[in-house]
Amino acid sequence: MKILREKKYYPWLVVALLWGVALLNYMDRQMLSTMKEAMQVDIIELQSATNFGRLMAIFLWIYAFMSPVAGMVADRFNRKWLIVCSLFVWSGVTYLMGIVSDFNLLYLLRAVMGVSEALYIPAALALIADYHSDRTRSLAIGIHMTGLYTGQAIGGFGATVAEATSWQTTFHYFGLVGIAYAILLIFFLYEIKNRNVETTEVVKSAEFRFGNLLKPFANFSFFILLLYFAIPSLPGWATKNWLPTLYAENLNLPMAEAGPIATITIAVSSFVGVIIGGILSDWWIHRNIRGRIYVGVIGLGLLIPALILLGLGTNLVAIVGAGVLFGIGYGMFDANNMPIVVQIVSKKYRSTAYGILNLAGIIAGAMITQILGHWKENDSLGLGFAYLAVAVGVVLLIQLFFMKPKYRDMP
Repeated sequence: MKILREKKYYPWLVVALLWGVALLNYMDRQMLSTMKEAMQVDIIELQSATNFGRLMAIFLWIYAFMSPVAGMVADRFNRKWLIVCSLFVWSGVTYLMGIVSDFNLLYLLRAVMGVSEALYIPAALALIADYHSDRTRSLAIGIHMTGLYTGQAIGGFGATVAEATSWQTTFHYFGLVGIAYAILLIFFLYEIKNRNVETTEVVKSAEFRFGNLLKPFANFSFFILLLYFAIPSLPGWATKNWLPTLYAENLNLPMAEAGPIATITIAVSSFVGVIIGGILSDWWIHRNIRGRIYVGVIGLGLLIPALILLGLGTNLVAIVGAGVLFGIGYGMFDANNMPIVVQIVSKKYRSTAYGILNLAGIIAGAMITQILGHWKENDSLGLGFAYLAVAVGVVLLIQLFFMKPKYRDMP
C-alpha cells in the first residue's frame, strides 16, 4: 500500500480522504445544537437554556485554547496518526453521548470532543499544504474546506434523524461511521515522505517547547495575518449564529423558513467561492508573489456590500443576493488562509501558526455572538451586521498595503 503514496494522483486522494474527516468534524459537533428538544426528555437539566448554553460553550472554549497547542503538536509528530486518533476519539465520544443520561457526563464528553476535534484542522491543512505545490495548494485546501460546510449542513439534520429513530440511535450511527472511517484512514492515509525522520530528530532534541508558540511572531507579517484572520471571523461567526434570526426579522418569515434559506444560501455560495478563490489564487501566485493576498482582498471586498445589504435590506431578492455575495467572498477568503501561512511561516511552525489563528478567530466569534445578542435586544441586529462592514474594510486595507511576502513557499 505504501506504493500508493508515490502515485501522481495521491495528493488529490489525500484531499478526498480528509474531506470526509472534515465533514465528520463539523457534523458531529453541530448536530447536538439541533437535538435539545429530543434530549431534554431524558436529561432534565437540558430543559434549562443556561445549562444547554454551558454544554455548547465548553466545547467552543476548549477547542479555542487547545488550537495553538494542537498546532504545535502537529508540527512535531506524525500527522497521519494525529488525524486518525483525533477522528477515532471524537467519534467514540459521539457514540458515548448516545449512552449517557447524566448531564455532568455529557458535559465531560463535550469537553473531550473539544480537545480531540481541535487536533484535526491544523494537522490536516498542513498535510495538504505539504502534498500540494503552489500550483494547486489553494484549490486543494478550498476543496477540503467544503467538507466543513457540508458537515455543518448535514449536522443540522440531527433532529430529523432523531425524530425518525431516537437521539441515542442518532449519536450511535454518526459515531460508528466515524470510527469505521478512522480505520479506513489507517490503510490509505500517509504522512509526507521522509518527514518521520525529521520528527524523530526534533523530539530527541527536546525542541517541543511552549516557547515555539512565539516562533510565528518572529515575522511581522504574521501580526498582519492574525488581524486578517480574526476580523473576518466576526462576520463569519455572525452569519453562523445570527443570520437565520436576521432573515426572519427582515423578511417577516417564520424561523422554519428563514433558517434553511440562510444556511443553504451561505453553504452553496461558499462552495462556489472556495473553488473560484482556489483556482484564481493558484494561477495568480505564479504571476505575482502577492497573488494570494490579492485574491483574499477581493474576497473581503465582496463582504463589505454583502454585510450592508444583509443588515439593511428589506426584500427577499436583496437579502438572499447579499447572502450569495457573502458566501462567495468568504469562500475566497477561506481558501487562501493556509496558503498565505505557507508564504510567511517556516515549515516547522505552520500548524502552530494556524492553531494560533484558529484561537483568534474563535475568540472573535464568541465576542461578536454576545455583542450581537445585545444589539438584538435593542432591535438593532441588522445595524450590527452593517457596522461589521467597516471592520472588514479596515483590515482589507491593512492587508493590501502591509502584507508583502518574500516567498511562494517559505522554507
